[in-house]
Amino acid sequence: MRKAYFSALLLLLANLCFAQNVIDSGSFLLHKFAQNIGREKYTINKNGNQLTYDIDFKFTDRGRPVPLAAKLVTTIDHEPIGLFVKGRTSRFSVINDSIRIQNKTATNWVDSIVSKEQIKGLAFPVAGYSPGTVQMVLLNYWRKHGQPGSIAMLPKGEVVIKSDGTETLQFQNKSLVLNRYFISGLIWGNEIAWTDHDGKLICLITNDAEGDKLEMMRESYEPLLPQLIGRAAMYAMKLFNSSMKMHEAKNKTLAIVGGNVIDVEEKENINNAVIIIENGIIKKLGTVANIKIPSDATVIHAEGKTILPGLWDMHAHFEQAEWGPAYLAAGVTTVRDCGNEYDYINAIKEAIDSHKGIGPLILKAGIIDGAGPRGLGIVRADTKEAAVSVVNMYKNKGFAQIKIYSSVKPEIVKAICDQAHRLNLTVTGHIPQNMTTQAGIDSGMDMINHIQYVYSMMKKNMDGSVDMLDTASINALAFLKAHHTVVDPTIGVFEMTYRSVSEDIKIMEPNYFNLPLPLQQLFTTVGLPAEEAKKSKPVYESMKTLVKILYDKGIPLVAGTDMGFPGYSLPRELELYVEAGLTPMQAIQAATITPAKVMQMDTMTGSVKVGKKADLIILDANPLTEIRNIRKVYQVIKEGQAYNPHVLHKMVGFRN
Repeated sequence: MRKAYFSALLLLLANLCFAQNVIDSGSFLLHKFAQNIGREKYTINKNGNQLTYDIDFKFTDRGRPVPLAAKLVTTIDHEPIGLFVKGRTSRFSVINDSIRIQNKTATNWVDSIVSKEQIKGLAFPVAGYSPGTVQMVLLNYWRKHGQPGSIAMLPKGEVVIKSDGTETLQFQNKSLVLNRYFISGLIWGNEIAWTDHDGKLICLITNDAEGDKLEMMRESYEPLLPQLIGRAAMYAMKLFNSSMKMHEAKNKTLAIVGGNVIDVEEKENINNAVIIIENGIIKKLGTVANIKIPSDATVIHAEGKTILPGLWDMHAHFEQAEWGPAYLAAGVTTVRDCGNEYDYINAIKEAIDSHKGIGPLILKAGIIDGAGPRGLGIVRADTKEAAVSVVNMYKNKGFAQIKIYSSVKPEIVKAICDQAHRLNLTVTGHIPQNMTTQAGIDSGMDMINHIQYVYSMMKKNMDGSVDMLDTASINALAFLKAHHTVVDPTIGVFEMTYRSVSEDIKIMEPNYFNLPLPLQQLFTTVGLPAEEAKKSKPVYESMKTLVKILYDKGIPLVAGTDMGFPGYSLPRELELYVEAGLTPMQAIQAATITPAKVMQMDTMTGSVKVGKKADLIILDANPLTEIRNIRKVYQVIKEGQAYNPHVLHKMVGFRN
């Protein structure tokens, strides 16, 4: 049946394309971490009343090709007739969709499932963020129909497009005026698109199917990309800040009354507590019996609730503005961004710090990679001189740390670390190819991202599990301890990677159906077939066991997620630490006081103490009795500003 339908569709498209004349063409350069990694090319053919867009989309991400071919057929008035898309949308996801529209009936074929539906209103076939040419035609369709509030997507979903004014840029010594739009529904959150006055797409800033930010820039306008990246961050943050002003009041004095404060430094918990906050700082802390509440204070009643310091995610990639509200809603008030686009993350942090955007405190780790087919981004160092230069650049722009990535040459790692240490910066990252974990640490790396680099040091059994009694394993742990190496396990990444796709995803994420639909679709297929997952289980279980072993050996652990389910992935990381054998308190410390100490910020944050920043979460239940209670966020306080998690989630498309 599939073959017959496919043949019929090809015949239809062949008939549509017969005797066509090419009337236009164009190309977009595709970017990740601002690096040109591929191209999308299109041609437009006209045959009578019909237009056919033939599209070739391909990029190479860290050595893996991501090719996609598409054919879109419309009338000359942009009314859709058919769409065929086949290929990949990221390194880990594939697509094979066919949509045909005839007599107000859409026949949709998604992989092996065929369905038909009557089209009652406006509808347009869209396969997701790619290809950009389809989004360009979608915008023209939207304008032609009077800029409606929403349009049904085929095969499913809904897209909302909003005009956001114009952009005036200088290009080739002339003023260039572009129209700016927000597009939501194709990815989680908002894409930002710019078109010229003829409706041609100039730039689209979006996210690919693994959640990484991706830019499509019309090739002839490529020099404008850095400006538009920075402006996109500003506009997206401004959008959320405007929404929040309607819901949250700015308070100079705040009193939290009646909650039970957990001391993550394991000194003394305070029951029935009062916390007085002034201008973002904890001024008084005691019990209801001995603390007077100022008459001008805004009171938050926390009777029967549990109060913790705000959580840290030590492996974030703040790829889009929506991460800000999602993090805060989960109680995450500080993140270490482990590598991002230079212009973008600077603009995002500046917006949050100046109260023009909503999100946690961002500690920036500047990523450095080397030449090679797997290289990432445009900040590269292949000589000692380049290493010194890029470390200086990051230091001068307020970065807290350097992150080494996978293609840095082993001999350059030491040069990066030496210069970072001269400037009082620490170094984290991947262990580069052709380098051992021991060699990376000996070269000066202070921290490592991902448990896999600890696992690689260990003696393995035949099934991939770790032999902890072997001398090599014992020596590896002693080496990490002696070098005071900090480990960011991201064990949740490996849970997701090694899980069987046949398993109920709610085991991993109980709030799965609260996620926006594009995120549900993104995560559903992440994992392995059942048999492969079964074979990989000893590896994953050994990685999880290593978390407990590292803790017991006194090797510092800091909780990080490497993205995952926005916001929710940090609680999951802590749940996995408890599964590994840590107590709930030990897991919570890995997301509070330990990262504060590691980043040399524990005198100002990381615990609930007088004189420290008022970064707090109020929970409806005690996570020390059940770690999953860490998810029951009642209120979030960041720098003395109170946020309602339900409002935050609603802003970014989550269901409550």
